Amino acid sequence: MDVCLLNDSFPPVIDGVANTVMNYARILTENELATVQVATPRYPDVDYSGYPYDVIPYPSISIGRLVEGYRAGNPFTRAAVDVLSEAGPDIIHSHCPIISTIVARRLRRKTKAPLILTYHTKFDFDLAESTRNPLLRREFLRFLVSNVAACDEVWAVSRGAGENLESLGYKGEWRVVENGVDFPRGKAEEAFVREALSDYDLPQDAPVYLFVGRLMKYKGIPMLLDAALRMKEQGEDFRLVIIGGGADEKAIRSMADRYQLGDRVIFTGMIHDREVLRAWNTRADLFLFPSTYDTNGIVVREAAACGLASMLIRESCAAEGVTDDKNGFLVDEDARSIAELLIRIGHDREHLSSVGKNAMNELYMSWEDSVRNAYRLYEEILEKKKAGFYDNNEKADQ
Repeated sequence: MDVCLLNDSFPPVIDGVANTVMNYARILTENELATVQVATPRYPDVDYSGYPYDVIPYPSISIGRLVEGYRAGNPFTRAAVDVLSEAGPDIIHSHCPIISTIVARRLRRKTKAPLILTYHTKFDFDLAESTRNPLLRREFLRFLVSNVAACDEVWAVSRGAGENLESLGYKGEWRVVENGVDFPRGKAEEAFVREALSDYDLPQDAPVYLFVGRLMKYKGIPMLLDAALRMKEQGEDFRLVIIGGGADEKAIRSMADRYQLGDRVIFTGMIHDREVLRAWNTRADLFLFPSTYDTNGIVVREAAACGLASMLIRESCAAEGVTDDKNGFLVDEDARSIAELLIRIGHDREHLSSVGKNAMNELYMSWEDSVRNAYRLYEEILEKKKAGFYDNNEKADQ
């Protein structure tokens, strides 16, 4: 099978969707399930030749004023589509509903291969952050929905992601195809954990709470700091470790300084070393993920891989599959609820460990299992293609 994967982000940009595409490409290639090409916007001075699969970069421009660090590809570049079509893909799989899917539709026009879209992100959140013009937002979302509707198959990474897509006006069918994580099941070696985290002030009798992700206000980080202030005022000793970087990092750090949380809150910055991230997930007592923005919360599954339970906002997408006080903890979306939970359970490490073990058994999914499931769906889609199931969608690109 020949598979073309497309996404708007790829190294040097690392985010959840880029991670997804890299794991799809890696596992399909390593297991000799498919020959893979990845199409992505070109970043200056980046060498794309070192991957075990072909990466086809195409012209792009910086969009730093809208989304820091990202670039927008030119979806009408002919050269990239010509190169991609020469491989004759059997499956075209886009992971972004805008530019990547425009390129994917042009590739489908040339190759007649079925086109799958995986919907990862609540684009209405991102759009609200980048523009306040209601007309521009409405037209952008209208275009997004029409682009999604033109795809042959639509996958969502969670039920909440699919429901978000419907809330934007999409009326077609979709199915949940869950992402995996690249952490192995089990904790990191104790000696490595001690060595990797030796530079940090982590008293043995103080519970360690962990957040990993982009430092954006809409991920609920200010609410964590509000909860941390409440806990400090009540005499609680703890460490809140915040790993990541992002557009709101300066404001979030300033908030922690204003609250005088320097002895309780640790900012590590970005950590790219996956083993060090495993060490943090092994050392922490509870993972905190107060985001109602995220559609899947891969970091929650990474925590579960290490036997670490998570605190999540009740009825959020990331909380799908979580039963309160069994394989995770659910709270209302406010600082008081968070602080009350952490004060109540923070020092009961035996109970936290028990809930973490349940999370490992019930929430963990490896990328190997996730991608093999997707490959089985690819085979089903090719059978549907042979039966003429997608002919009307191809006509839309004529």
